[in-house]
Amino acid sequence: MPGRFVGSGLCSPASRHSLPRRPGADPPTMPQPIAEYNGLDPAENGFTLIELMAVVAVIAILATIALPSMQDRIVRAQIVEAVPIADIAKPGVALAWQATKALPADNAALGLPQADKIVGNLVRSVTVDNGAIHIVFGNKANSALQGKTLTLRPAVVEDTPVVPVAWLCGHSKAPDKMVAQGLDKTDVPERYLPMNCR
Repeated sequence: MPGRFVGSGLCSPASRHSLPRRPGADPPTMPQPIAEYNGLDPAENGFTLIELMAVVAVIAILATIALPSMQDRIVRAQIVEAVPIADIAKPGVALAWQATKALPADNAALGLPQADKIVGNLVRSVTVDNGAIHIVFGNKANSALQGKTLTLRPAVVEDTPVVPVAWLCGHSKAPDKMVAQGLDKTDVPERYLPMNCR
């Protein structure tokens, strides 16, 4: 009889792979898409074109704000890096003031090379003019600095040369009871100047 062949290995392939089910149990269900588990429509899982465009617009605005600020910091850092080249002239200017109560007129008066011989990675020339030191940027300097000048001026107590010289960067003012000497030729845009040079 047909029922007697079930346990003999002659059952159908479908019956061999099926699992026994308790009476009254629910039939097995097929896995559902993730979107249905979340209660979402599949189309709602990703960004819409408008949302993506909004994100791109925000990123573009932030980049527009950040890039100029980053360039300002780079240029300012180059100014700070270049200023120490003035040390070639500062001691001589200070000594001349203390010894003679006068400031050197030019590079030759300090025994320095010609202005275009005093150079560096970021500096094209260094000129002494009546005590003031003019640094002209060039070579590897940022394009915003190329050909621009930063002046360092000595500030002195005019009737007391024994008081050490104070150096003023760019447009900075002389301390109380001191007088700045020499002409300020600084033409670097103020946005790039370090705070002590403004």
